[in-house]
Amino acid sequence: MSCQVDAVFFSDCAARSFFDQVANKWSVMILTVLLEKPTRFNELRRRLEGVTHKALTQALRRLERNGLIVRRVFATSPVAVEYSITELGRTLQVPLGAAFDWAINHLHEIEQAQEAYDLRDER
Repeated sequence: MSCQVDAVFFSDCAARSFFDQVANKWSVMILTVLLEKPTRFNELRRRLEGVTHKALTQALRRLERNGLIVRRVFATSPVAVEYSITELGRTLQVPLGAAFDWAINHLHEIEQAQEAYDLRDER
C-alpha cells in the first residue's frame, strides 16, 4: 500500500508557507486596519487590543517580507514609521472579508459547539 500526500502538505509548498506567514489573527487584523489608511506602529498597537510589541513587530515583518505591506520611515525626531498596504495586499480584501463574514454569520453556532464540547469534556 502506497502513501500519497497532497502537495499542499509538503513542507516547501508555497500555499503552506502562505498560511504560515499570513493567515494568522494578527496579520489578518493588521491588513484590515491598513485597508483604511496608512498607519503608524503605535496606532496599530492601540487598535489591536491584546497584541504585544513583539507579536506586532513579527507580524509586520512577515507581511512586509511577503510583499503585502510597505514600511516607510520618516526622518523626524523621534523617527516615525508608517505602514501601508500594497496592491498585492489589497487582493486579499475579498477572501479575508469572506472569512470574516463567515465567522460573524456563524458565531452563534460556533459558540454552541464550544459549549457542547466543553460540557462533554467535563464528564
